[in-house]
Amino acid sequence: MFISRAAGASLLAIACAATPAAAGELPAPGETIVVTGERPAESGVEERPGGADLITAEEFDDRLAVSLRDALAFSPGVYAQPRFGQEVRLSIRGSGIGRGFHMRGLTLLQDGVPINLADDNGDFQELDPLFLDRIEVVRGANALRYGGSTLGGAVNGITPNGRDRPGIAARIDGGSFDTMRGFVSGGFSSGVGDAWAGLAVDRSEGDREHARRRAVRFSGNVGLRLSERVETRFYASAQSLRQELPGALPLETVLTRPRTGNFAGDQARDIDSIRLQNRTSLLLGEARVEVAVFVNAKQLYHPIFQAVDQQSNDTGASALVDWASGPVELSAGATARFGTVDSRRYVNLNGQRGARTFAADQRARTIDAFAEGRYRLGALSLIAGGIFTHGEREQEQRFPVQVSGSAEFDRLSPRIGLLWEPSEEVQVYANYSASHELPGFVELAQVGSFVPLDAQRAWTAEVGARGRIGIARFDISLYRARVRGELLQFTVGPDIPASTFNADRTLHQGVEAGLDLDLTPWARLRQVYQYNDFRFVADAQYGDNRLPVIPRHLYRAELRLGTDDYHVAPHVEWVPEGAWADYANTLRVEGYALAGVTAEARVLPQLTLFADARNLTGEKAVGDVTAVVNYQSLTPAQRAIFYPVEPRAIFVGARMRF
Repeated sequence: MFISRAAGASLLAIACAATPAAAGELPAPGETIVVTGERPAESGVEERPGGADLITAEEFDDRLAVSLRDALAFSPGVYAQPRFGQEVRLSIRGSGIGRGFHMRGLTLLQDGVPINLADDNGDFQELDPLFLDRIEVVRGANALRYGGSTLGGAVNGITPNGRDRPGIAARIDGGSFDTMRGFVSGGFSSGVGDAWAGLAVDRSEGDREHARRRAVRFSGNVGLRLSERVETRFYASAQSLRQELPGALPLETVLTRPRTGNFAGDQARDIDSIRLQNRTSLLLGEARVEVAVFVNAKQLYHPIFQAVDQQSNDTGASALVDWASGPVELSAGATARFGTVDSRRYVNLNGQRGARTFAADQRARTIDAFAEGRYRLGALSLIAGGIFTHGEREQEQRFPVQVSGSAEFDRLSPRIGLLWEPSEEVQVYANYSASHELPGFVELAQVGSFVPLDAQRAWTAEVGARGRIGIARFDISLYRARVRGELLQFTVGPDIPASTFNADRTLHQGVEAGLDLDLTPWARLRQVYQYNDFRFVADAQYGDNRLPVIPRHLYRAELRLGTDDYHVAPHVEWVPEGAWADYANTLRVEGYALAGVTAEARVLPQLTLFADARNLTGEKAVGDVTAVVNYQSLTPAQRAIFYPVEPRAIFVGARMRF
């Protein structure tokens, strides 16, 4: 429901610099909390003068939520398109539009712990929706409290705690492509303490050839209320992921044999990682203070054009102070992240390490500091603030030659905003905000060398409204971002998978809209729509061409018929015209429409059954593209840059709670 999702912005008022306050923790000064046996409703008024969204687990628990695409499908403004398995393209407002792999342009967190490495690159497969109680999406400059400074914003997945989710819960899913997923969790609370933990296993042969995946994940937390004014919580998360990569396909193959996979080199992405965190909150007079520390360790084995073998270690800390007195509210905080990477590459011998081709030590430091003030004047709030980022990137290459490279960045992005509440159920907002994105090692250390790149910068104007009028719940934002130095990336050859450059001027503008209609007590229509107008501006090489990868229009709708206990929900995804494949705009793929349906029945108080059917018509179309310079100039062997939409599939499952 859009009222609950839009209310996600209210959580930011009591969020920490790296983590939002989880349920059961200390309230902000002057805030009233009503405690029940269930997860408390989001309290307070939406505080952000810009796009923000809250997705609860109930919104996607009737489907096979394999990836963030399944969880964020109805979040306004989020472009989440599957490539295969748990691999998705995740973008907001065209963030990371040139990246055909991994993730860039967004700050992704679990319980406030950055999944991004210290250089801001990351793998979103480590965030599994099965573990999440809710997901906060803050678009654009609204993410500064998360240490987010980029054009896109931040996505924060929040796991339950023992006070939220007491008792034992279990879930099992299975269906097409020999898919099987199992999940069990338990939570309890007693006096000053509570604890929650979950374990998930996942396996599938994949919806394409050479797309098998295996995964084991664990996440848990323990909280202690040391006094009425002090609370501390410890988090642990670990995962072991094994994913074969089926690769991109030529256009003709996507449209005729989309289940085809690429076996050459036995390409894969295998991840073993662990994240540990402590967060402590305390009240000091009229101020709320929160401090956090975390450590992430990750092993990546990634045979692609070569066998990439990386061991990374990241540590960090954050601090936040919130203070309120009368109509004035002030917030200030900082997040510091420090990371090292032992980066090695080898000749790929059918997925195994051959002769060593590259070795380097990489060090990254990223420090974000923000401050924001708010003055309430009746129904109008005036907001001003900014975020400053200091970044350092260093590489000591040891093999095949010894060479050093480094880069240092300092960027300040201010913002101003207005928030007007004409009624209790409607908000109107506007903001004008700067953003910046620092390049990481994938961009700076291209194919071994260390190249000079500038930070990506943008100024974004945004207006919007959210709330409820009659049967309608709505969330709409219009934005226009003038970008300088956009980090664009394109495939240039089989042995050189990517090259990055700073574009001159680009324009990102569009509409992010969501509309829920409660047609009757037993019928609800849920809709989201994106208009994405991303283009060069008087570029010396590309003129005013449109940027590739993301189509101009995307519409999703779901009609839920029934009650909470028994319902069926047909849904559709419609892309009227496909995306451009290249910067030269020589090829635009065709659009598509995908139809599916979910159903759910609570057969016992403790047992719910559900079904999820996808692409019922068996549509064959392009779902994602890896950008190239000029498609028509490529050889036939170089034209494998397309990923098919999900094929027809049926999954069933059961949820139990005791």
